[in-house]
Amino acid sequence: MSKSKLNNEQALNILSIIIAAVMLFPIYWMISCSFKTDADIFAKVPTLLPQHWTFDAYVSQVAGGSNIFRSFLNSIIIGVSAMILSCTLAIPGAYGLARFKMKGSRLFIMLFLVTQMLPATLILTPLYLIFNKLNLIDTYLAPILADMTIGIPFVILILRTYFLELPKELEDSARIDGCNTFTSFLKIMMPLSTPGIIMCAVFSFLFAWGDLAYSLTFVSSEDMRSMTAGIYNFIGKYGIQWNCIMAYGTVITIPVIAIFIFLQKYIVSGLTTGAVKG
Repeated sequence: MSKSKLNNEQALNILSIIIAAVMLFPIYWMISCSFKTDADIFAKVPTLLPQHWTFDAYVSQVAGGSNIFRSFLNSIIIGVSAMILSCTLAIPGAYGLARFKMKGSRLFIMLFLVTQMLPATLILTPLYLIFNKLNLIDTYLAPILADMTIGIPFVILILRTYFLELPKELEDSARIDGCNTFTSFLKIMMPLSTPGIIMCAVFSFLFAWGDLAYSLTFVSSEDMRSMTAGIYNFIGKYGIQWNCIMAYGTVITIPVIAIFIFLQKYIVSGLTTGAVKG
C-alpha cells in the first residue's frame, strides 16, 4: 500500500470520527444534563461533565407522578401495532408493484413519494375530522392509523426496489414445482427479503415510537399518551424541569439505541441492497 493511499485513508478515518462526534454530541449532552442540577445546566461556563452529580431526575421518573411505566407501555402498544399493520399491508403492495405490470403503477409510486414529503401538521386536521366521525379520538387506534400513513409508503418504496433485485427465475422455478403466486411469494421471496423486511419493520416501529404530533392531537387522556407526549408533564406554569426532561429523553432513546445495536446488520443490509433499481 502506497504512502499517499495510507494517508488518504487516515484522513478519511479522522474525518469520519469528527463527523460522528458532532452528530452524537447532542445525545451526550442530553445524558450529561440529565445528571446535572438546573443550576449546572444554566451555568455561565458550561461543563461537559456534571459538577454536582445527581440522580434525582431519574428517581422522579419512578417515584414521581410522571407515570413513565404506563407511557412506556402505551408507546410499545402503538409502535408494535403500527409496525405489524404497516408491514402486513405494505409488503404485498411492494411485491405487487415490483413484479406485476399494471396501469398507473408509476402514479402510485409518485403518490407514495409525495406522502413522504408532506409534513404531519398538514394532515392533522383531516385525520382529526375523520377519526372524530369514527369515534376513534382518545383511543389507541387513532395514533396507530395515523402513524401508518408514514410507515406504509416508506415500506412500499424501500421493499419495491428490494424485490426488483431478486431474480425472477426463482419464482418461475417455484411455479414449475407447483407453487402459485401467493405461495411462491410467501415461501421464497419473503425469506430472501428478510433483511429488507426487518429494516422496514424497525423504521415503521421507530416512526410510531418517536411520534409527537399525532399522540398529542388524537389522545387527550394522560393514561393513554405515549412517552414522547409525556415529556410535557415536566413543563409547568412555574417553569421547566430541564434535568427531568433530559432524563426522560434519555429513557426514550434507550430502546432506539438497543434496536440499532442488535439489528444493525439487518438495517445496513436492508438499506444498501436494492438501492440501485428504481
